[in-house]
Amino acid sequence: MFRTLCKAKIHSATVTDANLNYIGSVTIDKKLLEATDILPYERVQIVNLHNGCRVETYVLEGKRGSGTICMNGAAARWAHRGDRVIIISYGIMDTKEARKIKPKIIFVDGKNRITKRKAK
Repeated sequence: MFRTLCKAKIHSATVTDANLNYIGSVTIDKKLLEATDILPYERVQIVNLHNGCRVETYVLEGKRGSGTICMNGAAARWAHRGDRVIIISYGIMDTKEARKIKPKIIFVDGKNRITKRKAK
C-alpha cells in the first residue's frame, strides 16, 4: 500500500502578486523552495487563509531572496496580493517510509523571509 503524506510546507506566506495572463502555476522564491526541498514543476496544494479556498498547481522558481509568491493563470482568480497562504507539497510513499518521514516546514514573515524551520 502507498500513502500520501505532507513532505513540506511553507506556512503563512504572503501573496506578492497575481498574474492572470500567465499559463498557470505559482512562482515561489528559490530560497523558500530550497528550504523545503520543493522542486520546480512539483505539484503543490495552496490553501488561502483569507477565503478558505484550496487550489492545486505546479511550482515555478522565482528569484532567490525576492520573497516572491505569485499566483499565475487561473489561480490568480482566488488569491489577491496580500492574502496569506499555506503551500503544501505531498509525497507518495510506502508505509515503511511514511512512518519515518520528517516534513520540512518553514514559517515566514510578512515579506516571506524564513523566521523558523521545523522538522516534525
